[in-house]
Amino acid sequence: MRTPRRMVVSGLLLTSSLLFGACAAPAGRGSLPQVPAADEAVQLRWLERVSWGANAGGARDLERLGLPEWLREQLHPRPAALPAEVQAQIDAMTISHTPAEAIVASLRAQRRAMNELADEEQKKEARKTLQQDLTRLAREAQQRFVLRALYSPNQLEEQMTWFWMNHFNVNARKANLRALVGDYEETAIRPHALGRFRDLLGATLHHPAMLLYLDNAQNAADRINENYARELMELHTLGVGSGYSQADVQELARVLTGVGIRVRAPDAPPRMQPDVRGDYVQQGLFEFNPNRHDYGAKTLLGQPMTQRGLAEVDEALDRLARAPATARFISRKLAVYFVADDPSPALVGRMAETFRKSDGDIAETLQTMFESREFAASLGRKFRDPVHYVIASVRLADDGRIVSNVDPMLQWMARMGEPLYGHETPDGYPMTQDAWASAGQMSTRFEIARAIGANGGVLFRRDDGVLGERPAPPALAESPVVRLGLPSMSIDTREALAEARSPQDWNTFLLASPERMHR
Repeated sequence: MRTPRRMVVSGLLLTSSLLFGACAAPAGRGSLPQVPAADEAVQLRWLERVSWGANAGGARDLERLGLPEWLREQLHPRPAALPAEVQAQIDAMTISHTPAEAIVASLRAQRRAMNELADEEQKKEARKTLQQDLTRLAREAQQRFVLRALYSPNQLEEQMTWFWMNHFNVNARKANLRALVGDYEETAIRPHALGRFRDLLGATLHHPAMLLYLDNAQNAADRINENYARELMELHTLGVGSGYSQADVQELARVLTGVGIRVRAPDAPPRMQPDVRGDYVQQGLFEFNPNRHDYGAKTLLGQPMTQRGLAEVDEALDRLARAPATARFISRKLAVYFVADDPSPALVGRMAETFRKSDGDIAETLQTMFESREFAASLGRKFRDPVHYVIASVRLADDGRIVSNVDPMLQWMARMGEPLYGHETPDGYPMTQDAWASAGQMSTRFEIARAIGANGGVLFRRDDGVLGERPAPPALAESPVVRLGLPSMSIDTREALAEARSPQDWNTFLLASPERMHR
C-alpha cells in the first residue's frame, strides 16, 4: 500500500536533508568573494543566506551585478526604493507620520481622560479603546517590518535590522511599549544596522523603549536598579563569562542613574542645584536628570571613571563597546546567525580582529565573515527559524506580487512561537536549530506551506475582508529559482514532488520539504 502523500512530506520534514552542499571557497581576505557570474547555483545559495530568501527578482539582480558588486551594495546600501504599493501601505500607518513623542503625549492624555471618568462602564470602554490603540501601533510596526523584509532591495540591511532588534530585545507587551517599538526599530536600530556598534549601543540606551523595558527609568541614586546594567554587560556587550564581576554591575548601575524618560512638559525642566544644572539633557522623550544621578567616584572594569553626568555614561559605553570580550561576543553571535549553530573559534577570532581594528564596524566584520571558507561551506545548512521560514516562503511563492494583508504571516510566526517583538526575556529568540526543529513545529510548517502554496489568497484579502484580484496559485514548478535548486534536492523530496496531483500539492510539498527548512 502506498504511503499517503501528506505522511511522505511530513516524514521528509524530520529528515536531515540539506538544500545545498558545500561550495568552492571564495577568495582570500582583502577582497570580496570572486564567484563566477555563470555559476547560478552558487549565487542562489548566497541569495538564500544573505537575503530573506531567494526569488526570481533577487536572482536577476544578483546575476546582473555579479556576486562581488551585489554583496558590496548589500553591505553599503543606498536608500531603499520600495514598490509604490508597498510604500503606500507604510505611509498610511500612524507610526510613519506621527513622531513617537506626539504618540506618547496623545496616549497620556487619553489615559488621563479615562481616569477622570466617574462612570465605570464608560471607563471600561475607554480602557478597551486605549488597549486597541496600543495594539494597533504595535501591529503597524510588525506589518512595516514584514513589508520591508519582503520587498526591500536592501535585503542584508533588513536582515541586520532583525538581528539587532533581537540582540537588543524589548518585549512590546510590557507596559506601554507597544506605542514605542516601531520608533525603537526605526530610529535606534535601523540607522545603525550596518554601521558602528558603538553608535548602535548608544542609540538603544537613549531610546525610551529600552529604558522602560529594563527598568532604568526607575534607576536613581537613592534606589539603584541593576536590571539594565546587568543586561548591558551580559547580553549587549561583554557576554557571560567574560570576566566582569557583580561589583562591575553595581558600578555600571550607578553610572546609569539619572538616565530615564521625560514625564514633564519639555519647557518645564526639573529644579536643580546650580552646580549640576548644566548636566541636564533632554532629547525628545530621553532625559538625563542630575537630581537622580549618583555623582560619587566609581570604578568600572578595573579602571576609574573620569567623566561626570551623561558624559560618564558615554565613557562607560566606550569602554564596553571597545572591550576585546565584546568583539568576541558580537562576532560569535553574528556567526551563529549567519554561519553555524556552533561556529569555529577560528572564524570568530578573525571576525573579532576585524571588529577591533575597525572600531566596531559591522559591515567590515560581516565582510570578513562572508569572505571566509567557513561561510562558503555552510551555505544551505543553516536552519530557518519561524520568521525566516515564513518570509522566505512568501518571497518565493509570490515572487514580487504585492500582498495586501501580511497579518496571516504575523499569525503564522506567532503560532510557531516567534511573534515579532514578543520575546519576554532580554536574551531574544534563539537562532539555533534545536530551538525550532521539533516534530510539532514541523507539522505546523506543513500547514503553513499548504496555506501559502494552495490558498495564498489570504495574503491578498483587504482589511474589510474583501478578496482583491488574485492570480492563480503560485506556479512554483515553473519558477527559475526552484528549477535551479531541484537537482540539489534529495531523492525523497523529488519523489514526493512527483506524486503531487495538483499544482497546489506540488507547491505545498516543496515549501514543506527539508530543503526549505534551511538557508
